[in-house]
Amino acid sequence: QVQLVESGGGEVRPGGSLRLSCAASGSILRIYTMGWSRQAPGKQRELVARILSDGSADYGDSLKARFTVSRDNAKNTLYLDMNSVGPEDTAAYYCHATIDSGRITRNYWGQGTQVTVSS
Repeated sequence: QVQLVESGGGEVRPGGSLRLSCAASGSILRIYTMGWSRQAPGKQRELVARILSDGSADYGDSLKARFTVSRDNAKNTLYLDMNSVGPEDTAAYYCHATIDSGRITRNYWGQGTQVTVSS
């Protein structure tokens, strides 16, 4: 079984910073693309950032200036550094990854971690 578990969410003040982590565990042969998406109340889920195994990354609209995605392939862990956050960043953040478990290659999703930006 493969699991993705996010951590690091919580409440942060406007202008502050936060680091999210996502650890992949279980039967993992290889991890391809990893990424973060988010969903705010009443809105559609949107891509925040994704990163390939070689470290190349892309970001959702206008997020690259404030967010940085990274990964530690040795630890099967994904990170999202969020800076200069604002109320518009309040959302549930989900980790996802394309993983070869040795039996099948498919997308996996974490359960989500809530980020609330509030003064």
